[in-house]
Amino acid sequence: MSNGISSSSVAFWNQAEVKTQVVVGDPNGKICEAVEELDVDLLVMGCRSFGPIKRDYRMPHNEVDEIDYMAEEGDILDFVMDDEEINGGGDQIVDDYDMVTDTSSAQARRGKDIQGIPWERLNITRESYRLTRLEQYRNYENIPLSGDAVDKKCKQKQKGANYYEFFHNTRLVKPTILHFQLRNLVWATSKHDVYLMSNYSIMHWSSLSYNLTEILNFSGHVAPTEKHAGSLLEGFTQTQISTLAVKDDFLVAGGFQGELACKRLDKQGVSFCTRTTYDDNAITNAVEIYDSLSGGKHFMASNNDGGVREYDMEKFQLMNHFRFPWPVNHSSLSPDRKLITVVGDHLDGLVVDSNNGKTVAAVEGHLDYSFASAWHPDGRIFATGNQDKTCRVWDLRNLSNPVAVLKGNMGAVRSVRFSSDGQFLVVAEPADFVHVYDTNLNYEKRQEIDFFGEISGVSLSPDNETLFIGVWDRTYASLLQYNKRHKYGYLDSFV
Repeated sequence: MSNGISSSSVAFWNQAEVKTQVVVGDPNGKICEAVEELDVDLLVMGCRSFGPIKRDYRMPHNEVDEIDYMAEEGDILDFVMDDEEINGGGDQIVDDYDMVTDTSSAQARRGKDIQGIPWERLNITRESYRLTRLEQYRNYENIPLSGDAVDKKCKQKQKGANYYEFFHNTRLVKPTILHFQLRNLVWATSKHDVYLMSNYSIMHWSSLSYNLTEILNFSGHVAPTEKHAGSLLEGFTQTQISTLAVKDDFLVAGGFQGELACKRLDKQGVSFCTRTTYDDNAITNAVEIYDSLSGGKHFMASNNDGGVREYDMEKFQLMNHFRFPWPVNHSSLSPDRKLITVVGDHLDGLVVDSNNGKTVAAVEGHLDYSFASAWHPDGRIFATGNQDKTCRVWDLRNLSNPVAVLKGNMGAVRSVRFSSDGQFLVVAEPADFVHVYDTNLNYEKRQEIDFFGEISGVSLSPDNETLFIGVWDRTYASLLQYNKRHKYGYLDSFV
């Protein structure tokens, strides 16, 4: 321990009852079983980098509801090297991993792996490793076996479409995840500009100039430079950012203790800081920025205390506060600004009146809790993403049954995005897969984007020309960029 440990921390440890348990078996299950059996308040884990726990340990598991932080993820190196390679002949491979470079579309066409993984030098093929991941990945469920029930009832849509093509994989950008259920940490404001979380920092990446710039760093003290009613002038210290939203020149970051920090990207400093709640269950789950009917910018924050709060972004005043009987994981405002979709720790999703927060309708069908929602630009269609491994598409004109049930490959649907023209619906799983559906074909055809790593977020540029995917992995963390495919037709002309 360092000398900086406070006396209060020492007192805590002197009074703590420490329990130790040795378990043998699948780490993913045994660790979670031990937490449940011992009824612990704090779990401390340790292992050698390439020790016995050398497989896909993933924090989420059916029995553990109290563990909120993302686990230390086993990277690809852990899976594809055996002990002899790690301790002996694999030293050169390990060194080479530190020099993994970007991948361009030209290199990918020549056969290079889009993430730079040297499969030809490893003891497993990409195809075999993909099968292993599909077999071993544990989907987190609050309702046990919700995913299994969906697997039995639902079939996947036809894949093979190619709407977006790989353009570049950027290793300089290192997206990170703080909470395993919250994956809205990547936002594109143009086809060249992306904002994302990397540890304590909000970073800006320009794919045009290849410059990575730090916008805000929450590891130290962050305080507002403007004075607004309700703003915490003392600011925050070491804020853990759980969610993010960026639109035009506005940025809003939400924290684990109900913090909200607002910044104008065209000005220095932070404009506004507040705590939405001092409730123990205070985490900010989602933020959405939108244009109000009056012409200004507003944002909406969804919180674990059951609140949905609307703020204006001129004076940063609270405009509305709607309360629900369960934690709200995501909310989304309809294009006409009249309705809000509200999803959270409940099987049903709600459609509520944006003026008074009263429930207009409920949608039933999901088998677990939902963490994502989005509106089609036509204002009639919306989508919800759930831990039962499905995205369900709904039509306001008939909410008794979904328009489509879109099943993922191996995990919860953590993020959904409609393109601004309404042609595509992007659906992201927690890891390895992003699906792009053609709405004009009734969601019957999809493009499957296949890679390895946890997904920190997905974002389409406002003009729909670019799709960005944040990948979190100890070895292969990066930002994937896909560009929209175009079919150009030319007519011969005769003079």
